[in-house]
Amino acid sequence: MSLDPSFVGRSYPPTAPYQVGREKLREFATAIGAADPAYHDPEAARALGHGDVVAPPTYPFTITMAASRQIVEDPDLGIDYSRVVHGDQRFRYTRPVVAGDELVCVNTIEEIVSRGGHAFLTTRTEVTTAAGEPVVTVWTKLVVRGEG
Repeated sequence: MSLDPSFVGRSYPPTAPYQVGREKLREFATAIGAADPAYHDPEAARALGHGDVVAPPTYPFTITMAASRQIVEDPDLGIDYSRVVHGDQRFRYTRPVVAGDELVCVNTIEEIVSRGGHAFLTTRTEVTTAAGEPVVTVWTKLVVRGEG
């Protein structure tokens, strides 16, 4: 599948705020086997200078994956999601995600390339608080497998 390279640079509207819940962070940490007390215990997190339980470093993927529907479901871009494979993920933090944060995502298409009959789509998601404070930038590479 070929994706239109003219979409490079396109940004999508900010998402509705996502309320980061303490129990969601604990559940995520447990699911990935992250035992650091700061991921589970508010007092342990406060002892490290955080206001509440801290998210494991890959937690923002749960938020940005949902936000990426703006791109994946853009009818003009024309991604066949049944052919999508997750290719890569990178995070650059300004500060940790903490329980109680209200986070907003802004998605931008950074790159579209075709190789070997497949399309490679790189997105950048700027995750900020609802007040606009930068938290983390997340890059995601999706591979749209070609037919055949």
